[in-house]
Amino acid sequence: MNILGISAFYHDSAACFIRDGKIISAAQEERFSRKKHDHGFPTSAISYCLKEAGIKKQDLDYVAFYDKPFQKFDRLLSTYLTYAPRGFASFIKAMPLWLKQKLWIKDFIADELKFDGEILFPEHHQSHAASAFFPSPFKDAAFLTVDGVGEWTTSSYGVGQNNKIDILGELHFPHSLGLLYSAFTYFTGFRVNSGEYKLMGLAPYGKPKYVDLIKDKLIDLKDDGSFKMNMEYFNFAAGLTMTNRKFAQLFGGPARKPESDLSQREMDIASSIQEVSEEILLKMVRHVHKQTNKSNLVLAGGVALNCVGNGRILREGPFENIWIQPAAGDAGGALGAALFTWHQYLDQDREPQSQRDSQQGSYLGPDFSDDDIKAILDSKNIQYHRYDDPSLFASVAQLIADEKVIGWFQGRMEFGPRALGNRSIIGDARSPKMQSTMNLKIKYRESFRPFAPSILSEQVSDVFELEEESPYMLLVAPVKKELWKERDENQSGLAMINSPRSTVPAITHVDQSARIQTVNSDDNPRYHALISHFWKLTGSPVIINTSFNVRGEPIVCTPEEAYTCFMRTDMDHLVLGNYLLNKSEQPILEDDVDWKNQYELD
Repeated sequence: MNILGISAFYHDSAACFIRDGKIISAAQEERFSRKKHDHGFPTSAISYCLKEAGIKKQDLDYVAFYDKPFQKFDRLLSTYLTYAPRGFASFIKAMPLWLKQKLWIKDFIADELKFDGEILFPEHHQSHAASAFFPSPFKDAAFLTVDGVGEWTTSSYGVGQNNKIDILGELHFPHSLGLLYSAFTYFTGFRVNSGEYKLMGLAPYGKPKYVDLIKDKLIDLKDDGSFKMNMEYFNFAAGLTMTNRKFAQLFGGPARKPESDLSQREMDIASSIQEVSEEILLKMVRHVHKQTNKSNLVLAGGVALNCVGNGRILREGPFENIWIQPAAGDAGGALGAALFTWHQYLDQDREPQSQRDSQQGSYLGPDFSDDDIKAILDSKNIQYHRYDDPSLFASVAQLIADEKVIGWFQGRMEFGPRALGNRSIIGDARSPKMQSTMNLKIKYRESFRPFAPSILSEQVSDVFELEEESPYMLLVAPVKKELWKERDENQSGLAMINSPRSTVPAITHVDQSARIQTVNSDDNPRYHALISHFWKLTGSPVIINTSFNVRGEPIVCTPEEAYTCFMRTDMDHLVLGNYLLNKSEQPILEDDVDWKNQYELD
């Protein structure tokens, strides 16, 4: 049985293919179009998924789209009528696309794919819940999905049992934790549906001085985690902005202009909304546990990418085990829709893998053989050195120890927003200069943003206060206290970044935490082997891992994109499969364009 899942038209469009319940391929459209967060129909992602599966469009049995367009349209119309005439400008902007395309998605899909079979439309939060539960290692679990908004639902919880999911409770628009967080993202000068992780990273630089103000003026929070937003302060329901003048007055002035200097106000606002969000999430999970009496919890929806909140759920929540969908946002809806079709609609059995999920490390995208890579390198007269595996891992480990920055391109591309060791830029976490070097000279991004560590799963508890695996970089945990360094208490705000915080300063955030990726030899044997060589060489089982791209660019997909990114930045070396490239040996990149004009800054 061949099933294609699709998410499209809002943000992070994606496609996923499953065969008889097994995930064969999944990818976001942005990786092919090179347009970050691409919301268009995922034509290229679909083509890849079918090619990877070795089938043609006519071989599909079912196509599943990740939400119900008519229900979403009903919400939009109802909202505009509620706020009329204030929302007229937004209404005029949105309606043409709805009337031309979004309302007719079924016909559009059928025409695009030349498909005359059944097209299914699970609800948005059904797709999220399916993406959280069905690939998880649990036979039964509670689920919690939290995002901006689907059709009407903004949060949902329920139970997954065997091959079924059952939603037990929902929170509805406009009351949304995702939209609340995005409103603060907008107000602090970051891009909505893109910069939320920046807000999370900024939070430790501030103090939560606005928590009481938020809870007094902006939300009415209940003990079960449900809440109502005071819409007098927000404009997203019908306007073209997230917040309004009254919101700005509450926080002492207008929203920060994008790319302008960050003030202590923005840092304190970030700290405050992060704390409030964590409080809401903890109340939600405690309520879900009380209602379901399950020991396992699975999470999806865009808010599940808030790894700081996830860490608190793990440490302070009532559940024994948690699993988080690595493509938790809208992209993962394509996967959820396909799995929902197989298990729930077609009533097919599900046998979870003991202690392991079925997502294969989320390495579900395109790969390139050494022969493919060699042909590309030779065609462009690029200088390279080929190594066998042991020599490659030893050589790269030594380069990392020598504080070189390495582009690491291997195997299948990751599905989801995180690079997990196949499309990564890596470096020495022990280096006190590596965070600023990689931020400013490699990634060309804001200096305050922390880098994530990749650590051997066997050694994670030696470095971090974490006993569980975190394969998808979705949990934040403290660095062990014995590795801390004394901090200059006189430093505050962004100045704190200049003070070494631990023996692995490049991956230790200013609050002594880190967003951890544990690396298992079963999921990624090559990446595990590299870090193992580094451990043997240096005594440290942890390296820096950041995504292989520059600011505003989607993560690289192909060897050509990796080489271009390598040449545009101050990376020292590039590894493509078994081929090692030295920057000093490369010819000048001809006919290149300014990447800052090519990619819109996020």
